[in-house]
Amino acid sequence: MTLTYAEAKNAAATGRNYKMTDSAGLYLYVTKAGAKSWRFRYHFADREKLVTFGLFPEVGLAEARDRQKEARELLRQGIDPAVEFLRRKAQAVVQADASFRAKAEEWLTENEPWWSAANAFRVRSRIEKDIYPEFGKLPVSQVTSEMVLIALRKIERRGAIETAKRVRGYILGILKRARGEGLVTTETIVSVEIVADALKRSPPGIKQPALTRVSQLREFQKRVDLSTGGPLSKLASRLLALTAVRVGVLRTAEWDEFEGIDWEDPDKPAPAAIWRIPAERMKLAVEDKSNAAFGHDVPLSWQAVETLRAVRVLTGKFSLVFPSSRSWRLPMSDAAVSTLYKRIGNGAYKGKMVPHGWRSAFSTVMNERAAELERDGDRMIIDLVLSHVPKGVSASEWAYNRARYFKPRREMLQAWADLIGDGLENPFALVNVKMVKGRTLSRWESTPTGPNIIQFRPARR
Repeated sequence: MTLTYAEAKNAAATGRNYKMTDSAGLYLYVTKAGAKSWRFRYHFADREKLVTFGLFPEVGLAEARDRQKEARELLRQGIDPAVEFLRRKAQAVVQADASFRAKAEEWLTENEPWWSAANAFRVRSRIEKDIYPEFGKLPVSQVTSEMVLIALRKIERRGAIETAKRVRGYILGILKRARGEGLVTTETIVSVEIVADALKRSPPGIKQPALTRVSQLREFQKRVDLSTGGPLSKLASRLLALTAVRVGVLRTAEWDEFEGIDWEDPDKPAPAAIWRIPAERMKLAVEDKSNAAFGHDVPLSWQAVETLRAVRVLTGKFSLVFPSSRSWRLPMSDAAVSTLYKRIGNGAYKGKMVPHGWRSAFSTVMNERAAELERDGDRMIIDLVLSHVPKGVSASEWAYNRARYFKPRREMLQAWADLIGDGLENPFALVNVKMVKGRTLSRWESTPTGPNIIQFRPARR
């Protein structure tokens, strides 16, 4: 006979442990102290085993029988019920601590070492601003494609179409990591991937605005020098123009990346000056950032060396060449130079020139120069200067090409500096430095072989 609820309820302590059998291995175990628990005895792999379903009356008779039925179904599938129930319990404990935010923080921690400082800050800021308020506190297993779409729609309404697409990619990365831990199903991943079909189309691509005539570039940089911007931003613009590197690479530069310059003797020429940019700070695929062969060496013109010497007056005691105004430990703001450009002439250059535009300007001017001089081979040198890695080129081949064509790259960057630097202020004038002889240097004096360098010292205030 099977048990009734009344019999289970009325089972009393007798001073000894005893069992009240229900059916098919299920029984109520009553201790000598009167505690009652549901237990199920079964055989698995030729061994007798036992699993407990919980205490009575928290677990009633009907619920105990449901759990027994589930256990017998697991046995028919060749699964040990005790092991399966323990697995579920452990998973429930994990899921209780597995909020979307917790999993996102783990994902960020693992990926940030592979990103540039600027990109890491950007990704984290977008997740914290746009995702955590929406479903950051929810268990990651409960995040649905509908929730994701609602969050992305809010980003789209700000006009940030591309940002919405990128944030969706971050969410997918977090969910896929959680799937690897057994917290998220493949169905959830697929449904979030399909969300892409519901997002707005990206507007037609717009090239970064850039001035492309030498006369325009000279005039622009003169107006930068005469602007009300800070000296460090002006010098950053000057070095950006002379090296044609990406602005993110420039603003995170460190002093120990520069070689071949005697900082103690400003009169000493630096014909072999070079800026060695490590691969992890370059715009590369993640797997290439750890490959030293993909670092970028920039030969420095004498104008670039003099600009660096002027910058060193301001930041030489720090590790960063262009530290933030808020903290010397942080790089200059991503918008420092672009904001300066927007202010020049009450916005005269807004939509006409941006920091990245110097790379376009270099490519345009030097390709036109190559055509005029009938130097067909310059095209590859221009790409090497810009660190454009051809598709399908291996690390060893890329490193070989850059090493082999180092001299032509130095000559090209010097020719570029001579073109755009003609008539510009001496960079020391931008940091309010006077000459030892007492007269102020108003123009950037030069000779056919290089600058007419004179010892400088900080101006008295």
